[in-house]
Amino acid sequence: MRLIDENGDQAGVLSTEEALTRAQAAGLDLVEVAPNANPPVCKILDYGKYKFQQQKKASEAKKKQVVTTIKEITLRPRTEENDLQIKLRNVRKFLARGDKVKFNMRFRGREITHKEIGMAVFERIKVELEPVAKIEQMPKMDGRVMVMVVVPDGEKAKQAIAE
Repeated sequence: MRLIDENGDQAGVLSTEEALTRAQAAGLDLVEVAPNANPPVCKILDYGKYKFQQQKKASEAKKKQVVTTIKEITLRPRTEENDLQIKLRNVRKFLARGDKVKFNMRFRGREITHKEIGMAVFERIKVELEPVAKIEQMPKMDGRVMVMVVVPDGEKAKQAIAE
């Protein structure tokens, strides 16, 4: 195995017994850091301190991670203008926060025969949200429901909401 000593210097390729005796002489642990390398790489270090640093790195990465949630808006082909505007105002807030928005157009009874009405409503939504969002999934039928997914368009969404 390739050994890296407690100072971070390369000690060369040694046998496992030699590496263990060096680690015990230094009063530290022998830790395998790259098992898939050829030969495997081991390091002499304090294992408790190493685990603590790994935990710290993981928690830092978790803090920087962005969680996107999907908000669902349900519509009908005959949703009135005012109701649609209220829903679009809420959608703009969701987009400003960085959330995805999934529009569900529910068709009941004979409404399913007039899919073009649903497409027209989605087209209006697309035009209204053009400055702040982009379409991730174009409208498509899923049983009796037409679905469209919209995602925020980066900084444009936050700037448009601020105005």
